[in-house]
Amino acid sequence: MVTDPTGPGEFGIYVHVPFCRHRCDYCAFATYTDRDSLMDRYAEACAAEVRGAEDAGELVPATSVFFGGGTPSRLPTDALARILAALPRTTDAEVTVECNPEDATAARLDAYRAIGVTRMSFGVQSTARHVLAALGRRHDPELVPRAVELAHTAGFAQVNVDLIYGAVGESDEDWARTLDDILCLPHPPGHISAYALTVEPGTPLATDAARHPDDDVQAARYELADAVLGAAGFEWEEVSNWARPGHGCRHNTLYWRQGDYRGIGSAAHSHTNFPEGGRRWWNLRTPDRYVAAMEEGLSPVAAEERVQGDARVLEGLMLALRTPAGVPESALPLEEEGLLDGLVERRADRAILTVRGRLMATAVSTFLRVPVTSGTGRPGR
Repeated sequence: MVTDPTGPGEFGIYVHVPFCRHRCDYCAFATYTDRDSLMDRYAEACAAEVRGAEDAGELVPATSVFFGGGTPSRLPTDALARILAALPRTTDAEVTVECNPEDATAARLDAYRAIGVTRMSFGVQSTARHVLAALGRRHDPELVPRAVELAHTAGFAQVNVDLIYGAVGESDEDWARTLDDILCLPHPPGHISAYALTVEPGTPLATDAARHPDDDVQAARYELADAVLGAAGFEWEEVSNWARPGHGCRHNTLYWRQGDYRGIGSAAHSHTNFPEGGRRWWNLRTPDRYVAAMEEGLSPVAAEERVQGDARVLEGLMLALRTPAGVPESALPLEEEGLLDGLVERRADRAILTVRGRLMATAVSTFLRVPVTSGTGRPGR
């Protein structure tokens, strides 16, 4: 349901869709290729979880909704529509659906627009066939221009493309061509996510050392992406995300600002600052157990944790460090200056990562300190 904007600040809802046609070789997410028979019951279970959260007073109208997975476009459109219809959201809410290029049809995208979806995110990864094969992806790269154009025709002003660099067999030229292919589309996306290929335990990629990415190669690919996207008018909004002005992802920004969000569906995570602050919880991982719990009237929550005090402040600083806002200058002590040379620039009382610093964001974050403040004890951002 859509309501007028109410409540303090931003609030997000993430809906996890755990169904996939095929599991990519690098994927460690809670996704399944053999549970499609659960789709209808899963959609009803998600709607039931929303109703229960509303009855408990745990939901306010969302300023952003994100259907992720898995493959949300794997769900029949009417099933996705039932979930979305149950979600309380503001009249100006950003509503994103992740979609594989092969799932993009005029009928599907028109239907998404009709039910209130405002933003599409396409899992492209690469436009080189041999790179897609190395990633275990199965879509035809020729479907990418068609998918993006169909989104434009359907009226989507907000479109994202996900890319991955560092696969075995990918050359510098392959990566440059992928960036060029996306930017030269007749109606290019306003938001691009570019992720370094990561080896996750338990994946096919993890078991084959010959396919593991090279750190130096990935660093060069990142620097190329930043230069090319910057020249095309994109600004970095987080280490792995760039957007043209007016095309930033409202939902992602909520995460980076340590905001409140509610996860719906199996394996979905939630976070709240209120009333105690720093509480996170997550749902049962498999769709089978999640659906069974909801149908039996049981809680779908698997576990929770609390992060408070200085640990919570540091967590917020680590998130903020990954963005152009950076952190208070006092959060990165000057005595570490020699170790941070070339990685951080200090501007207007803020410490902000350089391009090289973004490549080493995790290492830089180990130097973060809780700034001395008055009042709440939380650093300004």
